[in-house]
Order: sequence, then structure tokens, then C-alpha cells
Amino acid sequence: MLFVELALIRWAGANVVHLSYFSNFVLLGSFLGIGIGFLIPAERGQWIKRRAAVPLALLVVLVLAYPVQVSQSSGQILYFTAVKTTGLPAWATLPTIFLLTAVIMGAIGKITADLFRQLPSLDAYRYDLLGSLSGSVSFALVSWLRAPSVVWGLIAAACLLVLGGRRNLWRYAVPLTAMVAVLMLESTTPGISWSPYYKIQLTPLPGSPPRYEISANGVPHQNIVPLRTLMQPGSPYRQAYDETPRNPHRRVLVIGAGNGNDVAVALAHGAASVDAVEIDPRLLEIGQQLHPAHPYQDPRVHTHINDGRAFLERTHARYDLVVLALPDSLTLVAGASNLRLESYLFTQQAFQAARAHLAPHGAFAMYNYYRESWLVDRFAGSLDTVYGHAPCMTTFARNAAVLVAGMTTADQACKQVWRASGPVPAAATDDRPFPYLRDRSIPTLYLSALGAMLLVTLAAVRLVGVRIRRMVRYTDMFLMGAAFLLLETKNVIGFALYFGTTWLVNALVFIGVLLAVLAAVEVRRRLRNVSRLLLQVLLFASLAVAWLVPAHAVLALPVAGRLAAATALAFAPIFCANLLFSDRLAEAPDPTSAFGANLLGALTGGALEYLALVIGYQSLLLVVALLYLGACTAMAFADRQAAPE
Repeated sequence: MLFVELALIRWAGANVVHLSYFSNFVLLGSFLGIGIGFLIPAERGQWIKRRAAVPLALLVVLVLAYPVQVSQSSGQILYFTAVKTTGLPAWATLPTIFLLTAVIMGAIGKITADLFRQLPSLDAYRYDLLGSLSGSVSFALVSWLRAPSVVWGLIAAACLLVLGGRRNLWRYAVPLTAMVAVLMLESTTPGISWSPYYKIQLTPLPGSPPRYEISANGVPHQNIVPLRTLMQPGSPYRQAYDETPRNPHRRVLVIGAGNGNDVAVALAHGAASVDAVEIDPRLLEIGQQLHPAHPYQDPRVHTHINDGRAFLERTHARYDLVVLALPDSLTLVAGASNLRLESYLFTQQAFQAARAHLAPHGAFAMYNYYRESWLVDRFAGSLDTVYGHAPCMTTFARNAAVLVAGMTTADQACKQVWRASGPVPAAATDDRPFPYLRDRSIPTLYLSALGAMLLVTLAAVRLVGVRIRRMVRYTDMFLMGAAFLLLETKNVIGFALYFGTTWLVNALVFIGVLLAVLAAVEVRRRLRNVSRLLLQVLLFASLAVAWLVPAHAVLALPVAGRLAAATALAFAPIFCANLLFSDRLAEAPDPTSAFGANLLGALTGGALEYLALVIGYQSLLLVVALLYLGACTAMAFADRQAAPE
């Protein structure tokens, strides 16, 4: 289940333009499907097991045979793109992906639920967790190896064939063969490769020396450009140097180095040392192989495969110039969050961290195609606050701008000083790292999609014949599921801030969460008479500590201390909560229904994560505490009703 879920989140985001901004919809569809699979009575639903491979093959074939490009525009939030999208609008495409995902995971969930019933509840849950760990580790491994999508399909197909057994061999083999064949066509297309973050397509462009276009997840992302073009008068690549004439430019830091354009320009301006930080190893590799200026072969260049904010937090070096070069990621950190890979580079605290690494007479520069004037004003206003004066602003195409801020006004020579075009939006912060969201609000698109998911969930529960009464007695399990996913999301975001938004950090968080849950199950199996009241007190105490400890206090610690503090703050509440969950699951008269209610609760928790857009991530802990308080109250009522029995 978990391998297929992770593969769907990543593969769908890579092939449906802009779905990478909504990949948590695939996560929510997965929870709905698995929850429904567990809630279907044992004697029913055999038809969905027999056809488990069909919806998976259908989704893959439909997406690749009829590419879907979400037509998306919004005045509330920015979705970066450089293509004219076609196909169905978002309100039609997203529900289609959501429903197909729910059916796929519902079929696998039904298979799992029937196996779940054959064992004592805690033993079944224990094997389920071990399987989840295997799925997480396996997908992390294929991501690390940059395996093409056909490898993901082969692994999923092999597992499904084993689960289907001889009786369903042909029912499974035919659609799975079609799926693998389609993925093979995708994987063998010239120029296609996979990084840990993107499906990358490399396209040669006419001209000499050779030029290339790099597309990420179907959107033009970067161009490999000859040095003479980069150095032309008026080029955005050279503005940082033209507007800081007092700066020696001896030591330069480039965050978002990509294929090497900015590194080549720094070397051309006489840099003695360049630290090139790039989060995606494949983009760096393409630059090493194909850039005509060969910047990465220069001994003055030191490459770092890392998140830019994490590099700033760890290095002690001082730079004459720090360049934030075109970091728009086109994807979310993980399927369980609304955070984009680059979001922590654009917060007030990130700009302060960059300034702390500048040498005397140093300067900071950032540029991009910002799309909207209010976004330029947000970033320029943040720089004004951090540096104490307005930055230089050079505009190019519509709302494409370069912002340059010297340590003092004497360290910058502006042709034009930034002036706000209107009310300046509040700066993004580490607690609300949403630079592309204009106001504290939940965009209408998200509200509409979440409302539609709720209706689909209610309809699906009724269609499979589940009586609401069966779920009401497991209200506590439902609330614990919602609280758990919110807590997991908060941990993913926290570790992204503390250690970087790299895929490896995200994978380690998911694996750490599963290990904490597994540890709780093992403790519960060995200590059967632990006071529930004591567990509840420990749970709320650990949540209170996590709430009281500010993020900047953890960031200030050295790496070893930061790891210890982050691990304790993140996993202590999960461990305590899952001791309570394991205790309740062991006593449940219908553990599969209890587990199904828990998974549907997780879907609700995924929807509640959008509250962070308004209240910030730290305040999600208050929501988590309220959900667990409701769960404890419902658990007490369930105990009273069970006492006469």
C-alpha cells in the first residue's frame, strides 16, 4: 500500500502539469480508498479484489495517452508555469485523479483488511507497520538510485501478482502488463530522466554553441545558455555585479546553481571561490556534462548537493556576494504538506541568515520571473526590513525583476531603487512559509476541492454499505487518525526547516514516524496494563513541550544537538499517542472497522493541514491537542458503554 501510494504521489505530480502543487490530494485519495477498503464487510467487496489491477493500469494509461494539463490561475496564490495549459480545468482534473486513486488504494486496502482479520489485531497492525516500513524504504531506495518509472511499475506489479494469487493471475497479469508497457515507453523516451524531485526532459535547441532546454514535471524550468549570452549588457545574470561596483566579488555563494549559468557568470567576474549549492543532483549533473563554459570543471568551484537554507544554517563562511538564483521548484516538499521545496529560502529569517554570512561591503541578490508585482513587493519589503534600506530593482519582462541589497547604501549602485507598487504584503516567516500566498487565507480552489472530497467520502461510505453506527462507536479512532496525520505533517515541516527540504530528510521523517509507531506497538504487546490516564498525561505534556520550544531555539543548536532535540520533540507525542491507539485497537470488538475509521480520520487531518495557511504550522499543535482531547473524551464514553457488556 505505502509503496504504491508514494509512487502515485510522485508519478502523478510529474505527469499532470500543476498537480505537483496539489500532491496531497493524491495522499487524501489514498487514505479514503484504504479506509473504505477496511470498512467493507468481510463477506462483501470480492469484486474489487478481483479487479485490483485494473484502476491502476487505467490511471497510468489515461495520463500518458491523454496528457492532462491543469488550467490554473488564481489571484490568491501563484502557480509558476511557462506553458499554455490545455485539457480539463482543475475542478474536473483533480477529482478524477482523486477518485481513481481512491479506487486503486481501496482495492489494495480490501486485500489488506481481509488479511488483517486473520490475526489478532495488534499482530496484524504490527505486520502492517513492518510492511509500511518496507514500502517507505523501498521507494526511498529507488529514488536514491534515480530509477525510471518502469522500475516502480515492476515492483508494484510483482507485489500485486503475489497478493492476487493463482486464482486472479490472468485478471491481474493483463492490466499490469499494459501498465508496465506504457511506463516502459515513458522511461525509454529520449531525453527523459528522473531526479529525486522531478521527471526531467532535456531538449537540444538549434544554434552554436549548443543550447538546451530543461523541463521539470512538464514545465520549462532552465536553459543552458552560452557565456557570451549570459554576459550581454542588460542580462539579469550580471545585474548583481553591475550594481555592486565596490564589491570585490572574490567569494560568491550561488543558491540554486542548477545547470551552472550563474556559476559561469561569477567566474567570468573574477571570483576566486564559488560555492554552488543545488538541491537536485540530476540538474547539477546535466550542467557538468553539457554547459559550454564548463563552470563545474573549474577548480575554483565547490559544489554542494543540499538545500540552500540548510547550507546557510551550517556554513561559517563569509561571502562578498550571495545570489539566490531562480529557485522556483514546481513541486511540494512531500505529499503530506503544502510546502514547496524553496519556501524556506524566502522567509524573513532566511534573508537574515544570508545577511549574517556577508563580508563587509557584501551584497545579496535575487532574481526570478515573479509573475505578480505584489510578490516583488513582498520580497523587496523583506530586504528593506533586513538591510535597513530599499534594494536596487531592475525590471525586465512583465514582473521579472532583479533585487540587489548591499550591506549599506554605499555598497549598492542603483539605476532604480525599489518603490512599492501598492500595499506591501507581510513577509513570509518560518512559521508561515508561504511566499506565493498573498493573504492569510485558504484559496477558493482548495476549499472547493476539499468540500468535494468530503462529499465523495460520505457517498463512498454509504455506497459500500457501511452503517454510520459502526463508525460512531469508533469516533475516538477517527479523531486520533486526524490528529496523527496533522502531527506527521508538522514533523515533516519541522525537519525540512531544521535539516533542509531534501527528499532524504523527508524519507527519514516518514521512516522515523513508522518506527515510533512500531515501538509503541511493541511496548503495548509487552506491557499490557499501562495506565491510560498516565499515557494521556504524557501525550499532552509532550505536545505542550513541542508547543513551548520555538523553532529558532532548535535552529540555534549545533547539528548533533539539533537532531536530538528535533527527534525528541517530533516523535515523543507520536509514541505516546500510539500507545493509546494500540491499547484501543487491541480492545476493539471490530478492529478492521476501527482501523478504517482511523484512516478516514487521517483524511480529515490531511484536510485540516490547510489551516496552516492561516494560522501557521506551530499553531497546528493546538489543533492536534484539541483532536486528541476529543479522542480521549470519546474513549471515556466508549469505556462506559462497554462496561455493562
